[in-house]
Amino acid sequence: MKRFLWLLIILGGLQTLRAQDPAIFNHYLVSPILINPSYAGFEEAHILQGNFRNQWTGFPGAPVTYGFNYNGPIGKTLGLGFNVLGENIASITRFRFQLNYAFRFNIGENVKMAAGFSTEFSNLQLNNSALQNPFYEQGDNLIDAFNKGESVLDATLGTYASFKDNTFIGLAFPNLIVAKISDIESGDPQGSFFKFFIFNVGHRFEFDNGFSFEPSLMMRKVMTVPFNLDFNAKVGFLEDRFIAGLSYRTGVGGALGVLLGTSFDQFRLFYSYDLSFQQFQQYNSGAHELTIALRLGKRK
Repeated sequence: MKRFLWLLIILGGLQTLRAQDPAIFNHYLVSPILINPSYAGFEEAHILQGNFRNQWTGFPGAPVTYGFNYNGPIGKTLGLGFNVLGENIASITRFRFQLNYAFRFNIGENVKMAAGFSTEFSNLQLNNSALQNPFYEQGDNLIDAFNKGESVLDATLGTYASFKDNTFIGLAFPNLIVAKISDIESGDPQGSFFKFFIFNVGHRFEFDNGFSFEPSLMMRKVMTVPFNLDFNAKVGFLEDRFIAGLSYRTGVGGALGVLLGTSFDQFRLFYSYDLSFQQFQQYNSGAHELTIALRLGKRK
């Protein structure tokens, strides 16, 4: 049983990390740059941000993801950002480096738009501990191949728009290179450009007493991950000095998440906890996610 469990973690982890899922973090509600490269510089401020997520807490070999990113404006129309990401699952590690580029422009006084893309390099590798595990069998082609490491290049296109600073809509097309190569290898004549996407839309209602309410929706279809929907509701108190949110995700079993945070002057802090409704939840304690951000001024 232990041997089967160890192999399940290893092989499942390889497939998960090879999926190149761009929406690893759920805090896109407060940081859209996590899912859409065109958001780079959209706030016209320089933002430094750290993210941490611990999935399936308490389960042996559970995924742990941590990253650091920056995005900000360059001149009046350009935006630039980068993201450094590390992931550990069982005996597997992955390093990702992503560059985001965006072009911002206005349509009239009430519509602000951006178009952008990202280029990404990632390296996937097994730790030496995998080969030292007593359940490892010599000659396993999959494990031996990944022990030497696998490097992948990928790209994402995206657009983002806001209307009167209250309604927002974003669309990103991830996995452009990886999906195309996969279809060439499989002989699919249709190709994979724009087959995978991440779409989000929402509206912010503001009231005179400093209270705000923001419902939103995200639709996602990325490689090797089933199509799912996120239904989100976020509320702000005292002009967003305190923030709370609730999310429900459809898909395999479904999941429910709670968001708490604060945004005070230049400092931002957000924490969320989500719980799955599938049977595997009985073997772990849910997922914890933390975001710490610093917003350095707004360009005049």
